[in-house]
Amino acid sequence: MRSRKALLIAALCLFTTGAVFAKLPAPAMTDKQKAKAAETKAKAAEAAKKGAELLGKAQDRVADRYKAQKAKGSTVK
Repeated sequence: MRSRKALLIAALCLFTTGAVFAKLPAPAMTDKQKAKAAETKAKAAEAAKKGAELLGKAQDRVADRYKAQKAKGSTVK
């Protein structure tokens, strides 16, 4: 009797675990939400492009300073 009860409890736990971890489907997006998502994506892409451009400029400045220090013959750390 005890083993049946334990088996029943184990089976119940197994089935409820699957239900707990089930993923709900994403709700359907309206046209307005789709447009806003596209706009947000475009803004993020533009910001990433601008950030990459600024990083490139900063790297060029550092490289120029390094070359100038080396040309003077000083030790560069």
